[in-house]
Amino acid sequence: MPLSDINQSAMMLRIEPLTRAHQRKAFDCGSSVLNEYLRNTARQHSEKGMSRTFVLVEDNNPCQILGFFTLAACEILVDKLPEKYAKRYPSQAPAAKLARLAVAGHMRRKGLGTHMLLDAMGRILQVADHLGIIGFFVDAKDDATAEFYQQFGFLPLPENGLELFLPLATIRKAFAG
Repeated sequence: MPLSDINQSAMMLRIEPLTRAHQRKAFDCGSSVLNEYLRNTARQHSEKGMSRTFVLVEDNNPCQILGFFTLAACEILVDKLPEKYAKRYPSQAPAAKLARLAVAGHMRRKGLGTHMLLDAMGRILQVADHLGIIGFFVDAKDDATAEFYQQFGFLPLPENGLELFLPLATIRKAFAG
């Protein structure tokens, strides 16, 4: 069921920063690594300024986490980029990273991952208005996940197809129309 169907069935969703009020222990996306990060590390990293985690919740149950994503700053060695982009920058360049993205197991295949990814891209554009970055990076866990990101314009890096890059210009173009 696409996200539009969820919204039409009176489920009003919002994305907000992770707080103590959110029920982290109840979240289960099927990945123990992602579950443990949300439960034990995400809020601490936000408080320390290392990253920011955002949660997807429903207005009627704002403490239940339906999904989450984490954004962080990073620096990329430009020689890892596709040649077309590598020649444009000095040897190292600042970027943003989608460090994690997960949807609760019972909410999969409803468009929530897409909804959160688009929100994350919008946040990256806001950051880019105030801080220089060349694009958005993500490390996919497997080929199927890499394909998910590629449908949004992410490009696999030459040395590792599970590391993906979305140029800032691509995000700007997508949000301009």
